[in-house]
Amino acid sequence: MLEIIIGISTLIVGGGAGYFAGKSVVEKKIEEKERELKEKEKHYREVLSEKDRIINSAKSEAEKLVKEKEKEAEIKAQEILKEAELKSQEIRREAEKLKEQQEILIEKEILKRKKELEEEIKREREELAKLQKKLSERELELEKKLARLEHKEEDLEKRFNELMEEKREVEKLREELREKEAKLKDAEEQYILELQRIASMTKEEAKEELFKKIEEEAKLEAVRLAKEIEEEAKKEAEKEAKWTLVTAIQRLAPEITTTHNISVVDLPSNDLKGRIIGREGRNIRAFEMETGVDLIIDDTPDIVTISSFDPLRREIAKQSLEKLIADGRIHPGRIEEVVSKVKEEMDAHIRKLGEETCLELGFTDVHPELYYYIGKLYYRTSYTQNVLLHTKEVAYLAGLMAAELGLDEKVARRGGLMHDIGKAISHEVGGSHSKVGAELAKRYGEPDVVINAILYHHNDEPARYPEAVLVAAADALSAARPGARREALQSYINRLEKIEAIVNSFENVEKSFAIQAGREVRIIVNAEKLSDEEAYLLTKEIAKRIEKEVEFPGQIKITTIRESRFIEVAK
Repeated sequence: MLEIIIGISTLIVGGGAGYFAGKSVVEKKIEEKERELKEKEKHYREVLSEKDRIINSAKSEAEKLVKEKEKEAEIKAQEILKEAELKSQEIRREAEKLKEQQEILIEKEILKRKKELEEEIKREREELAKLQKKLSERELELEKKLARLEHKEEDLEKRFNELMEEKREVEKLREELREKEAKLKDAEEQYILELQRIASMTKEEAKEELFKKIEEEAKLEAVRLAKEIEEEAKKEAEKEAKWTLVTAIQRLAPEITTTHNISVVDLPSNDLKGRIIGREGRNIRAFEMETGVDLIIDDTPDIVTISSFDPLRREIAKQSLEKLIADGRIHPGRIEEVVSKVKEEMDAHIRKLGEETCLELGFTDVHPELYYYIGKLYYRTSYTQNVLLHTKEVAYLAGLMAAELGLDEKVARRGGLMHDIGKAISHEVGGSHSKVGAELAKRYGEPDVVINAILYHHNDEPARYPEAVLVAAADALSAARPGARREALQSYINRLEKIEAIVNSFENVEKSFAIQAGREVRIIVNAEKLSDEEAYLLTKEIAKRIEKEVEFPGQIKITTIRESRFIEVAK
């Protein structure tokens, strides 16, 4: 409205200048403008009235909507309250359920914990029982040891008494020697006077002759005394000896076997050596670690050498390497897998070998667990002699001798088969193979005669059965025969010749014979020139010289024979 008025005023002011020029035109325009203004005013009034009507309508609608919304809000609030109350009730019910579930879970957990505690208590009780059992066994073992110590103490006391008795006897001998010296002194004076009278000797010459005679007599007396002491010492040593030297020799390979502790594997191509070695040597290290052998790869074309003193390890390594070469896949994982498989196969093969050996010798009642130890002897050597073949030979020899003597042939064969069973594990557990073998035989229910044969063949206990003596004799025959214990023929002949040469170099030796593959030497001496005591001294000197100058396995028995023959012809 204000804009219209301003516009009109402007027109009036603008048109005032031309009032006098065209009054009628202005008036017309004014009238038109007035009409327009009236129409616009009318229009604006209608608009304002419409606006007021719309505003009033909007107010009424708004009030109506507000009332409706208030009602809806109230209804919704009531619904929300009802829902909240229902939800609270539902939450209460769920809480009660959860509480019940929690109580059930707690009860279950308590029962579970109770059960675990009961099992733990049960385990602890079992462990306690085991400990009590071990303590009982330990107590029993200690009691046995105490008994052995008491027995040993008795033996020591007995030995002490014997030594005291020997001391008294020595004192007595000394007293007798003093008496003899006194008598000899008197005899010496008489002898000097008699010599001077008969031979017209001077005192110095007679004294020299007498000293010479006394020296010879004292020397012979000392030899007799030394012989008695040595025989007594031998008797005591045989009771207390543990066969330490024998065990060490049998458990370690002698130098003579150095050519028999390798195996050779042929290669289809020399290029495989690089694959066997592997990147930075990882394959060869893995192979040696798994098998326990030394793998030697040198410039020799198309072969690989396996070195080990243990024939069983060497055989496992050889078979494993052959399988790896045939398969073509050579890496640490595959090596471990193949070696493990070959070990299982070898265990089965060893059991089968032991079973076949027992069946070959006619034994069907041997404990199955012993098959493994018997088969394992095939991969053990003693002085380069295969132990399984040796035991079979001993079994046959003992059986033949028993049959000839009318004894139990089967028992003798069984003792021969089992006599070296301890060699299957003696290198692992230590100790004499005869004692280890006896324990093994006891564990698997072998008869007492077999156990006695095992122990007797190395003098660990006296023979209680004649079959045990036959087994020891068969063992000596099998080991002593030429060729049983492998060595070069020339070195064998050289050793025999050297032994005979040493023996023949001694004075008063008439003949000498090296027998039993050089394990025994028999010497025949001149009985007129040597007494028994001098022959004894000669035997000791020969033994010492052989020990010093000859290398030999085991031991050599030296027997000196002094024989006197008197011949007369009746006419």
